[in-house]
Amino acid sequence: MNFNYRETIPANFHDSSRVWIYQASRLFTIPEALHIEDMLKSFVTNWNSHGTPVKGYANLLFGQFIVIIADETATSVSGCSTDSSVRVIKQIEEQFGVNMFDRQMLAFLVKDKVQMLPVAQINYAIENGYISRDSLYFNNLVSAKKELLEKWIVPVKESWLASRITHAEDHAS
Repeated sequence: MNFNYRETIPANFHDSSRVWIYQASRLFTIPEALHIEDMLKSFVTNWNSHGTPVKGYANLLFGQFIVIIADETATSVSGCSTDSSVRVIKQIEEQFGVNMFDRQMLAFLVKDKVQMLPVAQINYAIENGYISRDSLYFNNLVSAKKELLEKWIVPVKESWLASRITHAEDHAS
């Protein structure tokens, strides 16, 4: 899997730009992805905050994650403009029959593919060798551009998940 997503993030957006990541419950097909990219382009083109255009970015990454960025050094994003971004995500949910708001499903890179795992099964997955502390995890909690670039895809041991994992794998050896 190509991890050059950083190249798609606008360099001219401030490091503190706000980030929202929405994870789909499944991989989108190529026709779906092309349609979603058109929807996101249209959204960003028309994204306003109190009548002022938002310096925004939206893209579908890895066929499963929608990343939206607003550079608030240009225009502050109000509650209404945030709501408009949520509306486009809900529209994608309805149109393509996916869940974009399930925070109980976590994404990992397993054998070069994005794999979903319920948070309640993390310890089971580690105990059975499905993932390890070194497995790459998509930390969708990042909230700024700098974090997106540096801390979105990290080993489990460097994420908030590390504290939720029992040390069963340490006892297995």
